[in-house]
Amino acid sequence: MKAYKQRIIDALLDRKLQGKGAVLLEGPKWCGKTTTAKQIAKSVLDLGNTAILREALEAYQVRPMSLLVGTTPRLIDEWQSIPELWDMVRSEVDNRGDVSQFILTGSSTPIEQGKLRHSGNGRIGRLNMRTMSLWESGESNGTVSVKDLFEGKDIEPQDNPLDLEQIAYLVCRGGWPQATFMSGKVALDQAHDYFETIYKVDIQRVDQSHRNSERTRLLLRSYARNIAASVSFSKMAADIKENDNASITYETVSDYVDALKKLFVLEDAPAWNPNLRSKTAIQSSDTRYFSDQSIATAALGIGPDDLLNDLQTFGILFENMAIRDLRTYADALDGNICHFRDANGLECDAVLHRHNGSYGLIEIKLGGPDNIEKAASTLKTLAEKIDTDKMHAPSFLMVMTAVGQFAYRRKDGVYVVPIGCLKN
Repeated sequence: MKAYKQRIIDALLDRKLQGKGAVLLEGPKWCGKTTTAKQIAKSVLDLGNTAILREALEAYQVRPMSLLVGTTPRLIDEWQSIPELWDMVRSEVDNRGDVSQFILTGSSTPIEQGKLRHSGNGRIGRLNMRTMSLWESGESNGTVSVKDLFEGKDIEPQDNPLDLEQIAYLVCRGGWPQATFMSGKVALDQAHDYFETIYKVDIQRVDQSHRNSERTRLLLRSYARNIAASVSFSKMAADIKENDNASITYETVSDYVDALKKLFVLEDAPAWNPNLRSKTAIQSSDTRYFSDQSIATAALGIGPDDLLNDLQTFGILFENMAIRDLRTYADALDGNICHFRDANGLECDAVLHRHNGSYGLIEIKLGGPDNIEKAASTLKTLAEKIDTDKMHAPSFLMVMTAVGQFAYRRKDGVYVVPIGCLKN
């Protein structure tokens, strides 16, 4: 049995259970939901096991509430296999009047919403789980804490353990927990297997709508070509026609994207709307990202060597990985990740905005003195435009890089932090 690698969501799940009767753990398939839930559960009903599911369905017909009997918190894995369990759990939470009763996990495929009579609001909390950040998988040494940056702490120069070749490999491997225990091509295979399962199997089952596997594959390729851009569905349809010689309509793109988001394959970044001193228009469209960048490399059919030979593609895929890690760290800090772009072309790759109103501005680059200097200049320009009479000044400015010998703080106060040094 493989050792369990601690996840940032472990503490979040424990906290959420202390305030709710049940918690639904959502996220991409293979991201580790069941394994994580089992670390805290005291009893398990594994509906992913065909034999157990068959027995559970028979028990449900005779004595439905028997499925909920067990030491708490009780994990019900693949709960959507018996959709009626949702309302049963919600009702039982009310009856027991206590917290930490149930954990619900399962595939990302939603069930028929019509079978749910109650949203579970107030009784069932929700947590979004992602693939592993580099800190969780053990590749980042975690010498720089995002929490410390919010608190204005200085950092001593910290060694970066990762070089460009290692970053290229990690981009393609992804944060799939199983893959972190593997090496070489065997680890890289996991993302390709996941990609094939998405367009050949999952897309057919997501909401009882028949969708074309080949169209799904082409759409995922187009999404991968447009990572970190605010591309409309119309432009994506045109991109597919131009690059893949296939016709697809705006409506089809919209429908398929919605289905892929339900599967937690895609996770776009919303626009950030700060108070600015000027009246410059702020663009409000989302920026396109995958939940894990390795899905994009699989969709494009590329590996680490391809990235090293095409730094432009490498850069946008690295940005997706950086956004993935920042989202995980933001969750631990009660925050979320947005992007900023105005009508004059001023952009900020990531804004980590916390619920208490504090925020940090982050630019993401592969590295190099010129790129870091340009990114730092962009951050300072945006910071100067913010109307601090109406909102907080940024807690920190950071250039997040793929490579670089050290993490350090520049004389102008801008942090330069390789992804291999960062943690929550």
